[in-house]
Amino acid sequence: MRAKISYAVTAAVLVVYFVLVGSRGVMLIQSGTVLTVTFGVAVLILPVIGVWFLWKNTQFVRRANALAAQLDAEGGLPRDELRRTPSGRIDRDSADEVFARRKAETEAAPDDWRNWFRLAVAYHDARDTPRARKAMQRAIALHDGRTADV
Repeated sequence: MRAKISYAVTAAVLVVYFVLVGSRGVMLIQSGTVLTVTFGVAVLILPVIGVWFLWKNTQFVRRANALAAQLDAEGGLPRDELRRTPSGRIDRDSADEVFARRKAETEAAPDDWRNWFRLAVAYHDARDTPRARKAMQRAIALHDGRTADV
């Protein structure tokens, strides 16, 4: 729940920022000179890109959470079997062991979104965020009946 609140607060702050930047862009355009209109259009592009990125990221998080809820209801969420350091961080060797198992499971059944979901969690635990995101995108695509390149 804490992560959802943090995400919502961050998204709200970004939306406020986008509105402020957008209003400055409009003010520059209203000035009417060639230079200010050019800068105004350039400034308006930034919030548009930001809103698009925020929207796509929010959709990704919602879909990943829906898969997690479904997998939890099925009893298939990966259990936390990782060793931790005294400070509470995940032991790297432990994460690598779990990752190797998850990768083998996924290679054995590459069309099962559940395996891709668990592989995404293993990538995340191994601190490989880009691959974790790609694996989760693959899980979402398989769940939705689409194909995705990974």
